Amino acid sequence: MTITAKMVRELRERTGAGMMDCKKALGATDGDFESAVDHLRKTGLKSAEKKAGRSTGEGRVFAVVSDTGHLGSMVGVACETDFVARTPDFEGFLDDLCAHVAAENPGDAAAALGQTWQGSDDTVEDAVKRTIGKLGENIQVADVCRMENSNGLISSYIHHNQKVGVMVSVTTDVERERADEALRTLCMHIAATRPAVLDRADMDANTVEREKDIYRAEIEGKPAEIQEKILEGKMARFYGESVLREQAWVMDDSKTVQQALEAELGGACTIEAFVRFEIGS
Repeated sequence: MTITAKMVRELRERTGAGMMDCKKALGATDGDFESAVDHLRKTGLKSAEKKAGRSTGEGRVFAVVSDTGHLGSMVGVACETDFVARTPDFEGFLDDLCAHVAAENPGDAAAALGQTWQGSDDTVEDAVKRTIGKLGENIQVADVCRMENSNGLISSYIHHNQKVGVMVSVTTDVERERADEALRTLCMHIAATRPAVLDRADMDANTVEREKDIYRAEIEGKPAEIQEKILEGKMARFYGESVLREQAWVMDDSKTVQQALEAELGGACTIEAFVRFEIGS
């Protein structure tokens, strides 16, 4: 059967595969359109399996916040080269994946991969493998998150290298237009300072004890009556570096993050959650 340019074009529009791959698939299936679709899916899976072990130090973090400001999603997707990360196909996948996360609310990247993709019989993992076959590189969904706050606002920030992204949820009664700058600065603060947790209570108990053990070894030999005070001071500095609410505000280190946010948005504001994604870290 003669494979026409129209047949190739229609198969490309359906699958997103390259022109030569579509032509080969149609040739291998004697021009049967649906069989050619299946052929491309199978070859794409084989291609993905071959590339699965290759390192993925490049990629992009992408975020979308709804027009209301109450819902946001953010994804981190890794690939092998910055060239592929800048392609329309890769960027289109980021956009589609963000929309999926906003709609389906997977708990994490692993859960997302098993979810149904865009109402089809495929999964997100299938979509990733097709993208691998199309772009010729190993691609991994590294991180996903979804935040919703009906009593406040979601805000996000993507660093200029597009490999670091932050999303926050803050409860506030301040209107979005007035709060935008403060929330964006909060996101930038998190991108720069890398806080470990939101509150002291969120800190892993083993991490706290390990820090205390290190500090106790440092002050061993000091008079017993001042050891506890020294330990308290060292732990306060540790929390001040690791706990978001207690960190020194990047724009004014005489204030903590919580104090600075209250000054901008009022005492009723509360940071509910934050995430920081980084590709290639």
